[in-house]
Amino acid sequence: MRRNLSALFNQSLHHQSTPRGCGLNSALKMDSRKKRKLAARIVRKLRKKGFQAYFVGGCVRDIVMRKVPKDIDIATDAGLTRIEKIFPRKTYPVGARFGTLLVVEDKMPFQVSTFRGRRGRRSLSLSEDVGMRDFTINGLAYEPLKKRIIDLVGAKSDIRKKKIRAIGDASCRFAQDPLRLIRAVRFAVTLGFSIDDKTFQAVKKMAGCIKRVSAERIRDELILIFTSPNPSLGLNLLDETGLIRHILPQIDSLKGVEQPRAFHPEGDVFIHTLLMLKQLKSPSLLLVFACLFHDIGKPATRQVAERIRFSGHDKLGARMTDRILKRLRFSNKDRENIVACVENHMRMMEAPKMREATLKRLLTRPTFDVELALHRIDCIASHKDLTIWRFLRKKCREFKKRPVIPKPLLNGYELIKIGFTPGPIFGKIHRQMVDMQLEGKLTGKSQARSWVKQYFRHCEEPKATKQSQKKIASLRSQ
Repeated sequence: MRRNLSALFNQSLHHQSTPRGCGLNSALKMDSRKKRKLAARIVRKLRKKGFQAYFVGGCVRDIVMRKVPKDIDIATDAGLTRIEKIFPRKTYPVGARFGTLLVVEDKMPFQVSTFRGRRGRRSLSLSEDVGMRDFTINGLAYEPLKKRIIDLVGAKSDIRKKKIRAIGDASCRFAQDPLRLIRAVRFAVTLGFSIDDKTFQAVKKMAGCIKRVSAERIRDELILIFTSPNPSLGLNLLDETGLIRHILPQIDSLKGVEQPRAFHPEGDVFIHTLLMLKQLKSPSLLLVFACLFHDIGKPATRQVAERIRFSGHDKLGARMTDRILKRLRFSNKDRENIVACVENHMRMMEAPKMREATLKRLLTRPTFDVELALHRIDCIASHKDLTIWRFLRKKCREFKKRPVIPKPLLNGYELIKIGFTPGPIFGKIHRQMVDMQLEGKLTGKSQARSWVKQYFRHCEEPKATKQSQKKIASLRSQ
């Protein structure tokens, strides 16, 4: 029987749901304890068959740091075939090419990997496996049956010192997998650690190698960096290591692009973007990437006449953002929403002068909440004038008391009865009718019928087919 991996994960998520009456923290701890027991059961089965088996990687680091581990990974000297025999009908080959299987215990999935040696070959030694890992903080192993932590690389010392240090020769570690270059930044940002000097210099030296990494893997690291509690540190480190030039050259190009002092006393566009990120603590993906990209159109649109201007930078920036997010394989939904925020970030400035109908349409945009937050952060990181933000907040409160966008007073059938033939004209009539309703100029059906007859009587109607002509005639006679 073919096993469904996605169904397994759905079961796992359902299995891990928060019990009724339980706080989130206590539920996470309960879930973690259960995971550790189940993972220990896997280790015990492997040990009974004569194999070594340990918890490894980030979960052991989290245990040492007294954090709740999200996942528990297991490493063993057993080969994949032996693992499959020890856990019949419980394994999934999610990374068999790299020596990794998913083993399911009581509906919970665990990654079980064979010890890795040089050039990806299988090893029989824990010390060799640890020596192939990226950073010392991820080089710990834990023996759950004896409740003993094994530290072969000085990991506990580096955790105490809050240091990110490559295991062995940093250049060799990064050459094995260049994704580790950006992972060094990610761990520094998410854990609040600093990068060891030798490791930092190796990242700078090999920054260009990041181009060899798939877009999806880079995207995932960027998301973790920029949705962390300290996204501005992430941008700083990406800049200082030189990674930003190879991953997001459009952000690097913001340096030295001066802005008018009256509106941007803080400095160039890069500094402005950095100051915006400093306002954010664990932001949503949409907000932080909208902040990051909102002004990337400025270098190409900068003009100096009586003062510095960036006419059209919002539209150009939206097109540039779209290309970047496509390259990084962001989901269509996230890409479209981030692009919309970039494209519309200047519209907030026009809000006090908008017709009421236009303003209401602005406030009902799917991304308006993110756009409003973006506008506030944009102001705080520059001139600090929040007048428009307060105006929009006030309007939001006012409009919440009644439906913002009403239904058109006349529907399609009523327009047919008046004498119109279905077509693009219906959309035009409905849009203008809703605008008139929003402004209080149309309040009833009779008034709406008179308005439609007066303003749309000269509109040409498309020719209908014989079948649709009969249907329209029938509707008009009703």
